[in-house]
Formats: sequence, C-alpha cells, structure tokens
Amino acid sequence: MSTTICQVMGFLVSSLGVGGSIMATAMDTWSTQDLYDNPVTAVFQYQGLWRSCVRQSSGFTECRPYFTILGLPAMFQAVRALMIVGIVLGILGLLVCIFALKCIRIGSMEDTAKANMTLTSGIMFIVAGLCAITGVSVFANMLVTNFWMSTTNMYQGMQNVQNRYTFGSALFVGWVAGGLALVGGIMMCLACKGLIPEESRYKAVSYNASGRNISYRTGPYKVGSGYEADPKSRKGVGYEEAPRSEDGRRAYPSKYDYV
Repeated sequence: MSTTICQVMGFLVSSLGVGGSIMATAMDTWSTQDLYDNPVTAVFQYQGLWRSCVRQSSGFTECRPYFTILGLPAMFQAVRALMIVGIVLGILGLLVCIFALKCIRIGSMEDTAKANMTLTSGIMFIVAGLCAITGVSVFANMLVTNFWMSTTNMYQGMQNVQNRYTFGSALFVGWVAGGLALVGGIMMCLACKGLIPEESRYKAVSYNASGRNISYRTGPYKVGSGYEADPKSRKGVGYEEAPRSEDGRRAYPSKYDYV
C-alpha cells in the first residue's frame, strides 16, 4: 500500500510541476518594470519569453510579440529551449507514468515492467524539473545583471537611457514548478524499488556439472600381487584351445609333451 501511495503522490506532484512549467512559460510577466523611483506612472511595461506588453493607466494593455529570433540574445534563446525541453519531457513522463501506475491493470503487464516504466518516468520528471529551474535561474541572472547596469547609468546622470526591470511573477511560478517536478520524480524513483518482486531481487545461481555422473560401486577389493597374469586376457580373437585326449594329452602334441 505504501508503494502505491508513493507512486500516486509522485504522479500528482509531478503533474502540478509540469502544469506550472507550462503556465510559467506562457506567462508574460517574466520581467516587470521597476517602479521604486517612480511609483506613479502612466505606462507600465512587462516582458515574457514570447512578447512584451505595455499597460496604460486607463487599463488598456497592448502586447507585441517578438518578430525576430536571431535578434534576441543567446541566453534568452537558451531559456526558451530549456523550458520547452522541460515541458516535453514532463508530458512524456506523465504518459509513461499513467501506464505504470500499480492501481491500473493493462493486460498481463508484470510488476517488473511497471517498475521499469516508473523509474523511466521518474528520471524524466527529474530532468524536466532541472530544466525548468535552470532556465528560470538563467533569466533571473540576466535580470540582475541588467538591473545593476541600469542603476549605474542612473547614478551617472543617464536617467532616461533605459528602464530597470525586476523579477516578475512567472519566475517564482517557474521555480516552484521545477521544484515540484523534481520532488515528484524522486518519489517515483523511490516507488520503483517497491514494485520489484522479491524473487527477482535475489536470484539463486545453480551450477551443474558439465560431465556425466559417475557412480561408484562399493564392494570388497581384491588385492593381488601384480605379477599374476589373467589367462583369459591372453586369449584373443580366434584363439581356441587345442582338444585333449582321455589321458590328458593334446590331440596334436607339441614338442613340450615329449620332454
């Protein structure tokens, strides 16, 4: 029961993480205009991964997508790629995890196959979470660098050169979503251990003799002097003893009979 609960909880937490990553990627508030020096303004700007928006004091909002790809910074494109890879891996992990749930029976699928699928989905969730956290952190580092550069320009008298941007709500959503996907993947990997059958964990190895079984017969052992010859062993094929007469002599005498 604990394995099933861990697997289901990992699936739910990972689902929230993947959903949060999709939401963070689609949001337009990755960076928002810093209003520290000018809290009352007629125009408020914020930017996302796919478009930049301007909201006026009247409530009218206008968004303009980025019509270029090569014109964007390399780190910006890297953030896009990381988020997309994390979303794709997360969705694939969810599909694999649905079929790997222990409470769902599909045909005659064994527990070993479910354990392998659970481990695969857990690894996918972990990689997806790391991609989301890395992408958000890289974008946050870009914001910090640009913020302090803009602050330096303001102190040097170039106040109207560019606006300063700070962290938007999409960054925090991305961090939380990446963390949830990471935790869900770890839970799925822990549930994989409980799905492995006990008999497959410790497999006994049997050794069989390659040769034929030799049976030894027990009985009395006849000790000989070693110099006695077996008369039967001297008889070969085609050897026949000469016939003997009534007095014991051979029918065909040899030269030894007359000695």
